[in-house]
Amino acid sequence: MSRRLDQLLANLGYCSRREARAWIGAGRIDVAGQTADDPGQKSHPAAVRVDGEPLDHPDGLLLLMNKPTGLVCSHDAREGPGVYSLLPSRWQRRNPQVTTVGRLDKDTSGLLLLTDRSALVHRLTSPKHKVPKVYHATLEADLPAHAGEIFARGTLRLKGETEPCAPAELRVLGPREAELTLTEGRYHQVRRMFGAVGCEVVTLHRARFGALGLGGLAPGQWRELPLDTFD
Repeated sequence: MSRRLDQLLANLGYCSRREARAWIGAGRIDVAGQTADDPGQKSHPAAVRVDGEPLDHPDGLLLLMNKPTGLVCSHDAREGPGVYSLLPSRWQRRNPQVTTVGRLDKDTSGLLLLTDRSALVHRLTSPKHKVPKVYHATLEADLPAHAGEIFARGTLRLKGETEPCAPAELRVLGPREAELTLTEGRYHQVRRMFGAVGCEVVTLHRARFGALGLGGLAPGQWRELPLDTFD
């Protein structure tokens, strides 16, 4: 889809619309091999070059990050340092904003998806799609023997909620260590589910999202995914 040059550059985080006019005046922008001279020129992103380089991900971003603890999934600086600070500054200025697909709380690490495609966020967080997510938890107390049965029944009601949790699969790795596979994403759900059977979570790490794993990414690292990964 063709878009105004100044709007295109601003939406992709290169500069403000006012700065885009200056860039065009300085001859930094080419369209189909010709130096652009009109900020309002409608152009297809694939034809645009900035300082001779193609535009940076004009069709959108999809990223897989190994979120470290200590960072929040928020654009609000009042909530603390955010995961977006790990991204290139240009990506932090994109409009629509790059946002997380669901959230991991400040004390939870692991696999986090980020994108600027709102339709993809809605699709992957919608309960009807039942995307499985696998969490590894260490606990402050031994798991009761019946915990797996309670989670699997789909009858567990969390405090303050009327709808029971969907059935979840528990894999016990040790007396105080387990993997829990969910198809929901309620507020602090994993911590609250373990709390409901008397086990406070000490550490929590998301290991998988659907068919995706971290693949050796170190905490704080990310990699790009094809936009059609979930097609």
